[in-house]
Amino acid sequence: MKRTLLALSLAVALGAAAPAAFAQTSPNPESPSVTSSDASGGADADSAGRNTPGKVKQLGAVDVNAALDQSRNSLSPDTGSSQYVIDQKAIQQLPLGDSTPLNQVLLQAPGVVQDSYGGLHVRGDHANLQYRINGVIIPEAISGFGQTLDARTIQSVKLLDGALPAQYGLRTAAVVNIDTKSGHDLGNGGSVGITGGSFGTLNPNASLWGSNDRWSWFVTANYLENDVGIENPTSSRSPIHDHTNQVKGFGDVSYLIDNDTRISFMFGATNNRFEIPNNPNQTPQYAYLNQTEFNSADLDERQKEKLTFGVLSLQGKLGKTDYQVSLGQRYTKVGFDPDNVGDLMFNGVASTIDRTNRASTLQADFSTPLGDSHTLRYGIYGEFERGNISNHSLVFPANPDGTQASTTPMAIYDATNLLARTWSAYLQDEWSIGEKWTVNYGLRGDRYELFRTESQLSPRLGVVYQATDSTVVHAGYARYFTPPATEVIDDSNIARFNGTTNQLPSSGNNLPLSERSDYYDLGIQQQVGSTLTLGLDAYYRKVRRLQDEGQFGAALIYSNFNYNYGRIRGVEFTANYNDGPVSAYFNASFNRAMGKQVLTGQYNFSPEELAYIYDHWIHLDHDQKLTSSGGVTYAFTDTTRAGVDYVFGSGLRKGAPGVPNGASLPYYFQLNLNVAHDFTFGSFGKVKTQLALINALDRSYQLRDGTGVGVGAPQYGPRRGVYLSLQKDFSF
Repeated sequence: MKRTLLALSLAVALGAAAPAAFAQTSPNPESPSVTSSDASGGADADSAGRNTPGKVKQLGAVDVNAALDQSRNSLSPDTGSSQYVIDQKAIQQLPLGDSTPLNQVLLQAPGVVQDSYGGLHVRGDHANLQYRINGVIIPEAISGFGQTLDARTIQSVKLLDGALPAQYGLRTAAVVNIDTKSGHDLGNGGSVGITGGSFGTLNPNASLWGSNDRWSWFVTANYLENDVGIENPTSSRSPIHDHTNQVKGFGDVSYLIDNDTRISFMFGATNNRFEIPNNPNQTPQYAYLNQTEFNSADLDERQKEKLTFGVLSLQGKLGKTDYQVSLGQRYTKVGFDPDNVGDLMFNGVASTIDRTNRASTLQADFSTPLGDSHTLRYGIYGEFERGNISNHSLVFPANPDGTQASTTPMAIYDATNLLARTWSAYLQDEWSIGEKWTVNYGLRGDRYELFRTESQLSPRLGVVYQATDSTVVHAGYARYFTPPATEVIDDSNIARFNGTTNQLPSSGNNLPLSERSDYYDLGIQQQVGSTLTLGLDAYYRKVRRLQDEGQFGAALIYSNFNYNYGRIRGVEFTANYNDGPVSAYFNASFNRAMGKQVLTGQYNFSPEELAYIYDHWIHLDHDQKLTSSGGVTYAFTDTTRAGVDYVFGSGLRKGAPGVPNGASLPYYFQLNLNVAHDFTFGSFGKVKTQLALINALDRSYQLRDGTGVGVGAPQYGPRRGVYLSLQKDFSF
């Protein structure tokens, strides 16, 4: 974005400025942050869907929308799984409030591990997250580090994991289910604001919402600029060549056709630009023409990411059956521009990489009550993907021993077109047995077609026992089928690079396979009085064709591969406290994620690594043994609040002599502080302000050290930063 446009956006934002008010991360007992799906929860959700008014004599838009929202909730059960809910109030209580990136919001949930480039790992999976907005699946974007979704759109977000019901499939590490804000609920108005602070951060934003009779709308957009777009590869406070410009927008427009039917159109777009940060004082490995020296601090690599999506949904009621049918399309593009001379001299290859993927989707979900004890849920999902990969590479000729044979580069072009189809169908029954037991059993079928056709029938079973009024036990089993993420499949012709400085270390199958696993989950939740909720959850997953992803080249774009065997296990503990002005939450988890025998993508590994992994179980590169997060909020008055939160980890994996991923990085601890106050200026009204201190102790810690399977470069966590947010809401 040009500076003149930025200045104009800042002027508009500052004309009515002020930050997100500080709230509390642990919602009150009536709306707990951590909830294991239980019999009462499942029954309530179902009865809410059944008890919505069938006909309203006078069309009341707010009431009808509320009834339709409840009906939509009844389409998405979570019986037998684990869930963690973070509402709008909890998001605003975070140090950066509504300016918090979505990945940082999700770090407040148990079992979520942070990685570089904004990546997340839930319960030992590399990525494998499914995003749903208002119940509609949004296919994932091409791997990158720009955050697609904005926290300002969120009314509440629910993280579902464990043994999921048959309705959920394909991406199963966790389901990120987002309910967006609604113009009917908010009234007619909007909000403008800005966040600014350390590292050249400027983040103006604007939102508009409202309703008129049967119409409702909510739209929001923001622009972000700073000098730490990607994690710094060094521990210094000032990364070199790390500027980013990011633009994001989201909208949701709906129309009530009648008292039982609503049509809506949801859309979003992002356009992000990144400079790739430099690691100074590196030694060139190759000569270029007559040049033998190159300052690595002067490298000029860049990456751009674009995403757009749109979904048209029809939601309503036919007799006793609730339904939602959606047609959607998502387009995503990633482009990497190298420093031709510098990349050749340091890496022996300079590749201009472009990846695009267009996904068209159909989703239909139905819920029909059968008597007083059963609710039948069923649906279909279809996805048609067209992907394009092109690599324009410059390399040097090489001798048989791999040394440089010429200082004059040669060009190699490689391109691939991918066409993938996914079809899914499910049928499940939620059976309420008396007042204490709820059983959810079902069957799911998935079929994935790309270079081969793979399919699976997957049984699911979840049981919830309401032992007492304050104690709930849940258990579940799920058979999972996870196709490879089409957007990160790299079908390059590796033989074209033989005899060059980009010749890969070994040969092997480069076409990934679908993952198949058995998932077991057992948990208990205990309410202690009216202020404290405790939860304990254990899980075990046995995997064949375990999927993983890695950065195997200079570009910050991932490619996937499979281990033949995998096993993942862990335990999570959660505590949430809410009493008057004080609220607090605490999460702690233990996890082990192991793999054995590289089954696909072997060309990215050395023969020595392949031989070791064939005979030995190794830690996955994203395996972190201990993870914890927590926070405390205190409200001094209705207008003044203060809070503290933290994240802790025992460190991701790194390489060790002779053992891939054989060691772990050091423990890290990041402490964040914030204070918020609402000022009132006469007729101008309320202005919300929030001051945040990120990494208050300024502890420098590594997320990655550049070693390990599929790890391309070192990355450090954020250094201490101060940020001020101003936000002004208005109505009309």
